[in-house]
Amino acid sequence: MLAQLLGKKKLSLLGIDISSTSVKLLELGKVGTRYRVESYMVEPLPAEAVVEREIKDVEAVGEAIKRVVSRSKTSLKQAAVSVSGSAVITKVIQMPADLSENELESQIDIEADQYIPYPLDEVAMDFEVLGESEKSSDLVDVLIAASRIENVDTRIEALEIGGLEAKVVDIEIYALERAFQVLKNQLPDDNENKLVALVDIGASLMTLSVISKGKSIYNREQVFGGSQLTEEIMRRYGLSFEEAGMAKKQGGLPDDYEPEVLEPFKESILQQVSRALQFFYSSSQFGEVDHIVLAGGCAAIEGLDELIEERLGHPAILANPFADMSLSSKVNAQALSNDAPSLMVACGLALRSFD
Repeated sequence: MLAQLLGKKKLSLLGIDISSTSVKLLELGKVGTRYRVESYMVEPLPAEAVVEREIKDVEAVGEAIKRVVSRSKTSLKQAAVSVSGSAVITKVIQMPADLSENELESQIDIEADQYIPYPLDEVAMDFEVLGESEKSSDLVDVLIAASRIENVDTRIEALEIGGLEAKVVDIEIYALERAFQVLKNQLPDDNENKLVALVDIGASLMTLSVISKGKSIYNREQVFGGSQLTEEIMRRYGLSFEEAGMAKKQGGLPDDYEPEVLEPFKESILQQVSRALQFFYSSSQFGEVDHIVLAGGCAAIEGLDELIEERLGHPAILANPFADMSLSSKVNAQALSNDAPSLMVACGLALRSFD
């Protein structure tokens, strides 16, 4: 049975990004050809409710979704969520171009065990036709995506507890790629022919996606993120997880915080980004990237973009997919601007409404 892992139907969907530290909700509309932010809200999660993108406490996540829906005052009840790229197996295969969608589905069902290293009754699977294959005009390239059922089911269950229905379970990397499409105009001219490194630094995972001609050509996840800064604040200043997270965002820490805690953490981010790019350079035929776009909660650390630009020698900008969008009256423009880098996945999910 093929699950709706990639999603195809055109619906008005909330983008719900479940990260390690929060649930982010985003609702987009369209006025003419211009996108509009109808509502957005961020709700913190208890510690350990989600660990490295894996939901450990479905009830706690569901209750957070319920709160974020209530606070956002959205009327939508259908949502798109995502699973981490490391939790998904993807494979591009070739199929005869003259098969109908039903015939394709039947054929993939029959042949899937060749491509998926798990028993098929343990996975949720979907496919998407990418277009004519370069190998032959009689063939089409078909993307197969599969994830263990529990990765999908826990998200569906959490949404249900929160009063929402999961219509699409997407893959984080594709959500980031989709969100990139609405901010690429912020890069210098001729960005279509440039290599762009989209670096998403979340609470526990850092994802590098290298984008060429609007498509992701390389992806790599590594365990690293803002929770390491939170833990250092807890250790050094004797704060709880919640207190440390709040102090990190709102300030009020002792004078030694910036030189002794924040600056070394910024250096750690720089090293991780540099290392991730070196992995890309050593494993591909492409040259160096032309631009770096920083996303995720850590991207907004003051001066990080300048540090990376100066030390790595590539222009770096903060991701803001909302720069060219209009805002509804209930959206706080300053708060949205502050949160914008961490809303890339939520934006990519909300954009599924317009596929």
